[in-house]
Amino acid sequence: MSVPRRRRRLPDEVRAAAVRAVLCLSFTLVGVVVATLASYAGSWLMTPALMAMGLGVFGTMWCLLEILISRQVAAQRLRAAEEAAARTAGAWTAGAWPAPVRPAPGPSPALPPLPRPGGPPRPQPRMPTA
Repeated sequence: MSVPRRRRRLPDEVRAAAVRAVLCLSFTLVGVVVATLASYAGSWLMTPALMAMGLGVFGTMWCLLEILISRQVAAQRLRAAEEAAARTAGAWTAGAWPAPVRPAPGPSPALPPLPRPGGPPRPQPRMPTA
């Protein structure tokens, strides 16, 4: 049984570029249809339709290039965010905690000794002497 993959949403700039590409492609296809029908009819509309079709092809290629570039930029931005999160949290999750600050060896004259957890120390019983 396969696990369904989560669909990743396109970033806004990629989605906007894709919408522009679809609009430009539809403009080009309308130009192709008009140029074809005008050529069959022998109409004067064939020349402007061919120019519109040429501009549409250029615009469609431009929009496809824009989609590729914006996808690369979005992927780099996502990778940079993931790497920054891994850099800040990676050392902590890997168990590399910072070393504790240890006092210098020897008694500290400024601080009194810490009490034992069980309360004050109990006196030791004396052994009988002969």
